[in-house]
Formats: sequence, structure tokens, C-alpha cells
Amino acid sequence: MIKVVKFGGSSLASAEQFRKVGDIVRADAKRRYVIPSAPGKRHKNDTKVTDMLYECYALAEADEDIKPMLRKIRARYNDIINGLKLRYNLDDEFKVIEQKFLEKAGSDYAASRGEYLNGLLMASYLGIEFIDAAEVIRFDRDGNFDVDTTNNILKQRLKKTERAVIPGFYGAKPDGSIQTFSRGGSDITGSIVAKACRADLYENWTDVSGFLITDPRIIKNPKGIKVITYKELRELSYMGATVLHEDAIFPVRKEGIPINIKNTNAPEDPGTFIVESTCQKPEFTITGIAGKKGFVAVNIEKDMMNSEIGFGRKVLAAFEENEISFEHTPSGIDTFTVFVHQEEFEGKEQSVLSAIHRLAEPDSIELEADLALVAVVGRGMKSTRGTAGRIFSALAHANVNVKMIDQGSSELNVIIGVSNEDFETAIQAIYDIFVITQL
Repeated sequence: MIKVVKFGGSSLASAEQFRKVGDIVRADAKRRYVIPSAPGKRHKNDTKVTDMLYECYALAEADEDIKPMLRKIRARYNDIINGLKLRYNLDDEFKVIEQKFLEKAGSDYAASRGEYLNGLLMASYLGIEFIDAAEVIRFDRDGNFDVDTTNNILKQRLKKTERAVIPGFYGAKPDGSIQTFSRGGSDITGSIVAKACRADLYENWTDVSGFLITDPRIIKNPKGIKVITYKELRELSYMGATVLHEDAIFPVRKEGIPINIKNTNAPEDPGTFIVESTCQKPEFTITGIAGKKGFVAVNIEKDMMNSEIGFGRKVLAAFEENEISFEHTPSGIDTFTVFVHQEEFEGKEQSVLSAIHRLAEPDSIELEADLALVAVVGRGMKSTRGTAGRIFSALAHANVNVKMIDQGSSELNVIIGVSNEDFETAIQAIYDIFVITQL
């Protein structure tokens, strides 16, 4: 059995956290490939090393003195080295980094050094091989991730490597220049490594014990999710739930590799398993609740719209012309509504309205701003009668006015539109009716 284990920045922020990670890796011989992030915050007012590196490189680009900031970054790593009593020295590495910064090697290079240096320390601490991600994670000339090349290189390298540390977040283009994934990209690296070695399990270690049913900033101590499917996770992630980088799902999903979200500070907690499919009955009818504020509803009316072929396409073409993506399009016989991000829409609203009139010739258009979307997701909803009725009953009881409802044909999720000011109340009401009343 092979496990790939990825540790987030909070799990590697200090020597104390490094020890926890070392204990976790050594406790299970099946944990063979380790993907570290850069050191995160040690406390609330601390700064992540990646942010320090960005700041340092900005100084280099402005031809200002970078030495003081480099000393601060080096001090972060020296604190870890000294705390672990490691016989390891990063002086030569920092000389290279300083030279590369002065040569303006690029912000991607700068950002990647946090993971690179942490990988060196982790490999030394665990006593296993270090593999530079630039050697095995490949991007094309345009900076797009090269799936096939990476998979082939990694497969061959890992066949010859029993145990290794591979830094997350970055790789290299054909010319050897460093390219990074988006922020949080260490999750992606872990998933890519898991796919290449055909791991039995991808453990993603962070500072929470898996996914929670909803946002703990809204609901105090919400219940955890034991098992969630990739489809459910996709719906919740899309609506703002964040524990795992969205792009980290796809490489392992294709191979049917489960992901286990675990807590470095509470390794005995089971965490959340993310699986392709399961016959396990969920603890509650719903799996999770997530949502976002800041939407606009563009309400379009036209008599006999339902009999006009291509009406919806014409309306959506107006948004496409203005490079605005839409979220949902609930409709009636003579009405068609398009939900879009308010921030994206506001600067282009008159251009969009003009395009809709030109392309679709509606009778009228009305805008409603300051709306929120709430997604109620769960594989258990399909086999449970009255789910939508319970949602609306709970919202009515909480005096929340529903602006929109949209349910996918898979019956996996229900999307509800409410006013921004009712967002937290709506989530509380839905959580209460499906979780609290079932306990």
C-alpha cells in the first residue's frame, strides 16, 4: 500500500509543527511520498513565508536593498533548523536565491523557494531523498501544466525511489524556468504525485479535521463530514467552501484514488474521506451548505419567449460579448433570469443591457442587486422526500424571502437566492432543520 501525504503551511510553520509532521510520517511506513508547503503563519499576526518572498522580490524588481528581507526569511528557516537540532545549513541556497532575485528570475521563482527550502529541511529531518519538483513537474512554454509529460517523468522517477520529499506548488517549463500553480497549489502537486505512483490513498494534512457541514464563522461548532463524494465536493467548493484546492480533485478522481483530509494537530481524528462513490448512508440528509454573497439578478421578460427558438442563446451571447460568466439561469414561460457576480457586472452593466436589447429584443429588463446564493448539497437528498419543502419551511420560519430556487437534474443540490442581508440567517435556518433537529 502507498500513501502520498501533503502538509499545508500551518502544519510546517515552526519546529514544533515539523515534529508533529515527522511523527505522523514515521508512524506509518505506507506514507512514502511527502509533499510540503512553505511555512505558514505561526500565529494570527504572523506573515507567511510565501508572502515574504513576494515582498522581497518586489524590492528586487524596484532595485531596492533585498538583504534585510532575506535575513528575515532565513531567520524563519533557521528557527526551524535550530528547534529541530538539525545539522543543516541553508547559506548556499540563500546565496543562489539572492543572485536569482537580483537577476530578476521571476516572481514564480521567488514564490516557489518557500516550498523548495521547506522540502530540503523535511527531507533532512526525515532522512529520505529530496526530489526537486522542477525536475518532475512540467509546464509547457505558455505556462500550462503538461499532464502527460509530468506523469511519465514522475512514474519513472518514483519507480526508482522508495521514499521521497517532493515540494509542492511549482514545476518548470521546457527552458528550466520555474512556473507555479495558483496559490494553494501544493494540493495539486500531492494529487499529481498520487496519480503517478498509483497511490492507494492521498492524505491531505491541514489545521482542521476535515470538512465541516458549513462555515464555522456562521454556525458555531458545525458538525463534520465523514464521507463526501467528488461531485458533492465540487458543488460545495464552487460555492465557496475551501479546504482543498479545487484543481487537486481531478488527477486523483480520474484514478479513483480517495483523499483523506486530516488534522496535523489532531492526527487521531478520522477527518473527511473524499471518494468517487459510496454506498455509505450519510449521517444527515444533506452533506453540506455553502454560499457566496455579491450577485446581481438580470430579469428579462418577453411575451411568448418560450416559443421563440434561440432566445436563451441570444441573451447569454450578450454576457459572452462582455466576457462575463453566469452562475444560474432560472426561467419561466415569459421570464428568463441570469445571475452574475455583481463586482464583475457593475462596470459593464449598460453594455450588457444594450446587447440584450439588440440581440434578444425583450419587453423589459430589471436588475436586482445585493443577492446571495446558498447551495444545499447532499447525495441523501435524492432518496429523501420533501427536502425542498423542508428548506422553504425553515426559511419562511426565519422570515427569509427566497428570490430564486434552482435544482439540478441530479438532485444533488438545491441553489437558493436570498438577499445579502439574509445570507447568514438562511444558512442557520437550513442547518437547524437538517442537522440540529436530526440529532
